[in-house]
Amino acid sequence: MTGSVPYYGGRFTPAQAYAAAHRPRPAPHPAAQPATRSSRDPSRDPVEALQHLLDTGVLTQEEFDELRERVER
Repeated sequence: MTGSVPYYGGRFTPAQAYAAAHRPRPAPHPAAQPATRSSRDPSRDPVEALQHLLDTGVLTQEEFDELRERVER
């Protein structure tokens, strides 16, 4: 076996041809990530995340109130 797909007598299988043409991209190094997040990161506080969803129009006021009650319990 060579690689992640079996090798059959000198010919590529369709899976091998696809894998050769679509190699996975390596994940970027965490230090290489640009620091684009502000100091107010909604992913750290669920209420702020809900507020962000409300501000962007994803949630209605009623949905926001219901979800905020669930989070604060």
